[in-house]
Amino acid sequence: MSHDVHILTEAELRAAVPLDLAAVDVVERAFAALASGRVVMPPILSMEIAEANGEVDVKTAYIPGFDGFAIKVSPGFFDNPKLGLPSLNGLMILFSARTGLVEALFLDNGYLTDVRTAAAGAVAARHLAPATVECAGVIGTGVQARLQIEAAHLVRPFERVEVWGRNTVSAEGCAADISARLGIPATSQPDPARLVANSQLVVTTTPAREPVLRAEWLHPGLHITAMGSDQAGKNEIDPQALAAADLYVCDRVAQCEVSGELEAAHIAGVLVEPVELGDIVAGVAPGRTSPEAITICDLTGTGAQDTAIATHALSLSGGRGQTIRS
Repeated sequence: MSHDVHILTEAELRAAVPLDLAAVDVVERAFAALASGRVVMPPILSMEIAEANGEVDVKTAYIPGFDGFAIKVSPGFFDNPKLGLPSLNGLMILFSARTGLVEALFLDNGYLTDVRTAAAGAVAARHLAPATVECAGVIGTGVQARLQIEAAHLVRPFERVEVWGRNTVSAEGCAADISARLGIPATSQPDPARLVANSQLVVTTTPAREPVLRAEWLHPGLHITAMGSDQAGKNEIDPQALAAADLYVCDRVAQCEVSGELEAAHIAGVLVEPVELGDIVAGVAPGRTSPEAITICDLTGTGAQDTAIATHALSLSGGRGQTIRS
């Protein structure tokens, strides 16, 4: 017996799936489900192709209550821009959680990953950032620097943004894009320590392997979302900062131990007691306990987020794309 398979391209998905509160809410629902203990989420399948300066991640998860489950393949080949090609691409396959049949193929080139990653940052900000944020800072100048700030602004409508990057021209370009998108002042900040001092919410979005944010920069009333460390050996946050914070939160402790900030802390011999974001979302564990608290959230990206955004994308696809009989 044949069945329909929906195929959507990146352009069609961009038209159908915006980065908005609905996307944040569906990703938040996935985090809450993780706290139930009923989500089936295998470890990330990760492969490095050093000769091509590339890496490939495969993620998946089954979430009870969701109609489907996604398998996401996410290659990153970071010399591609020298060839005039994007560094990130990939696809998602959505299967029926009832029959296992393929329901949709999303040729998104990483767009859905970008949306769900930014939405996860907004979930972290919603539960951990101070109630009032006047200035948000971002360390990094790429696509996620822009999207993380855009998503955070949905839940904490701050008044201005500061951007730091190793390349001043890139930082200025990122700030200009953020200002145009959000309609608020955004400027390039040449001193990352000053950026942190000026901000109540800071997002780090770099591929750094040495810390770009130091423990001595922490101050009362600060929340940090670190989302760049998604491979073994990456490290954005000084391990001592994790110990100094009032609350250190992981999207998934088991992942952060091998590919997040927690890995670097363990190597440095720094003892921390992480809480999972899903437990905070579900009300199992407390989040921010006072306006003066210092909180850090470590996002490595979960298969649950991919299943959530893929299910959301199919629900919004309408008549877009192509349908084939399989």
